[in-house]
Amino acid sequence: MKKHLIALALAAACAAGPAPASARPLTVVLNADIRSTNPGVNRDGNTDGVMLNIVEGLVGYGADGLVKPLLAERVALSDDGLTYTFTLRPGVHFHNGAPLTSAEVLWSWERYMMPATDWRCRSEFDGRNGLKVTDVSAPDPRTFVMRIDKPQALFLDSLARTDCAMAGIIHPDSLNPDGSWKSPVGTGPYKLAGWTRGQQISLRRYAEYVSPPGDAPDGATGKKQALVDDVRFLVVPDASTIKAGLASGALDIAKVQNIDVPEVTKNGRLAIAEDLTGGRNAILFQTRDPLMSNPTLRQALAAAIDVEQVVALVTDGKGIPNGSTIKTGSYYYSDTQKKRAAFDPARARALLKEAGYKGERIRITTNNRENIPSLNVAIVVQQMLREAGVESDIDIVEWGTHMDRFLKGNYQVMVHSYSSRIDPALSFEHFTGPKATQPRKVWDSPKAQSLLEQAAVVSDTRERQRLFDALHLQMLDEVPLIMLFNPMEPWAVSRKVRGFQPWEGMPRLWGVSFEP
Repeated sequence: MKKHLIALALAAACAAGPAPASARPLTVVLNADIRSTNPGVNRDGNTDGVMLNIVEGLVGYGADGLVKPLLAERVALSDDGLTYTFTLRPGVHFHNGAPLTSAEVLWSWERYMMPATDWRCRSEFDGRNGLKVTDVSAPDPRTFVMRIDKPQALFLDSLARTDCAMAGIIHPDSLNPDGSWKSPVGTGPYKLAGWTRGQQISLRRYAEYVSPPGDAPDGATGKKQALVDDVRFLVVPDASTIKAGLASGALDIAKVQNIDVPEVTKNGRLAIAEDLTGGRNAILFQTRDPLMSNPTLRQALAAAIDVEQVVALVTDGKGIPNGSTIKTGSYYYSDTQKKRAAFDPARARALLKEAGYKGERIRITTNNRENIPSLNVAIVVQQMLREAGVESDIDIVEWGTHMDRFLKGNYQVMVHSYSSRIDPALSFEHFTGPKATQPRKVWDSPKAQSLLEQAAVVSDTRERQRLFDALHLQMLDEVPLIMLFNPMEPWAVSRKVRGFQPWEGMPRLWGVSFEP
């Protein structure tokens, strides 16, 4: 029934013919509906992508992975590392026309920290995850002050995270008189115009928007211009319907699969915009497994795997190998981070002998999700291990079962995909830690944990670089996992659209123009 309704909507769009610009919204595809319009509450990736264009926080991530001012004009840190003073940009207004002041920042923060709000990231700031905001104040209309209980380099990163909605500042008019959620009244370049559940979300250009400084878009920061009057996010779960809508011109922007890129590029109406995300595809080793606990064996397996060939085969030649957990293009992606295990079949066989390997079969757990290449990685790796003298079985499970086994550490070898974590400390934390209390952790190393704890506290970028490089070299030596590549996600874009460049898997719509 839903597919039928989508088809009718596309047919109506195609039949409408030429129309004034104001009557033809820029149409962006979502493969599933958003979960809510409440920033950082009941969210997922699609929700984050829509909210990115509506709400803004005090700070946001730049394209290089560093945190930069957004609604704040500047951020000052006290000498003891405990007090952050945010000076707000002048001239910023909410979508209801009210000026942004520190009073709304304070109100927004206090609301986020209320348990009833159920903000995804409250545990990052209330002490449960090691950091506590002890005091907040608004001493004057342009100044907001936050004090934390101990120095923490990741404090601003947590504020900037898109899954936290950048701790987006909203106006109290976002709530109904009884305190229940109504709709977001933010400060972003677009404002919410409507949401028909399961079908579409409508945005409208905010004519009074005041951009942060910058000559060009920079991640979630930099120059922001809303150039399109109306945007429609259309929910289209079916891949064949998406391709038909793109081909007909009814759809303007849609994420597609790598396998569909040749077909898309044959259509003269369409171009491809590629988005190198901070997600990570990896091969995990369960170091508590009797066989995989042997580091020499893990080194042998790493030497047997030709990562260049794996990435080329599973991404149709689009992927770029990356043996680091730090995204290519990050401020912290150093020459050291470029190092990865060398493909060396002779060394692999020698290490297998040194490890005392006796021909035991290895079980590789993977999943059958269509939008990630885990199964293809497992198939290619299985053949490479066979050539080195190691036989394996591939255990294909549904995504829910895959995640259950991952979270419980119930696997021997697993092909897994991690979501993006922009700061390197957060990225390393994704898989580093004690298995006894967190079975999902892959790398249970006290030395690595100590380095990571230092990186979470130190603010100096040179010292953080030293720590991240030390972690990377230790990871290559101990081989708890093998990082393969960051996903390169292709988006099909109508040639009537100019300036569209997705960011971290999300449709960033500022700086985008459209000629219907």
